[in-house]
Amino acid sequence: MKLLENSKFEAVNSSLCMEMENCRIDGRIESYSCKMAGNDKRLFKLLSNENSQNSGGLQALSPPQSTVSHSPLNLRTYSKSYDGSSEGYLCDTISTKTLFYLISTLNASFQPDYDFSNAKSDEFSREPSLQWVTNAVDTQLFATAGDIFGAFKQQFWTALDEEICLSECDIYSYNPDLNSDPYGEEGCIWSFNYFFYNRKLKRIVFFTCRAASVSFVDSGIGTDMSMDMDEDSLHMDL
Repeated sequence: MKLLENSKFEAVNSSLCMEMENCRIDGRIESYSCKMAGNDKRLFKLLSNENSQNSGGLQALSPPQSTVSHSPLNLRTYSKSYDGSSEGYLCDTISTKTLFYLISTLNASFQPDYDFSNAKSDEFSREPSLQWVTNAVDTQLFATAGDIFGAFKQQFWTALDEEICLSECDIYSYNPDLNSDPYGEEGCIWSFNYFFYNRKLKRIVFFTCRAASVSFVDSGIGTDMSMDMDEDSLHMDL
């Protein structure tokens, strides 16, 4: 996966780092080309070998977060998959290649501190509605940051749309257990990870965000993300 430079994303990412009274919000959006590099090819071969026994190369996803949030019974909703050759299957599934794209995006975004090569398909969900995802993001950020987020909300969504064409995207979320979660440390109040995948453009925009309590941040623990973002901004300036 190759990180694509985007000046509008750089401006948005600066705004996504917010100091609130009780917490700090750290977020970033990144655009990646779905072009395999050397390490990517090895990972794809490994995943393909592991999943060669699955019917049609498809693997099961977890229920969408929209279902988990709104159904007290936590029931899975079934919808047609639009994942390459899987079109027409009435289940929540993902192809090996698309799963590889999601895992490779995580590896590229969080390197070198984390390795997601062993992530499984059931740690991901496919969200059936762009509207639900935008509402979930807006609601969470408004609840935590209020007018600070409101001031750049339109800039945020416009930048995403111009880069990836949101209406053409499949949207996935990453929802691991605490042992695999890069935000699973003590002090994290909430977090989310969304992938906007446009197959026509062969591109993924990754949006990751977390809120950590002020006492947690002030202790000097859990600041890796904000430090990495500051370093990235420095490299861009150079």
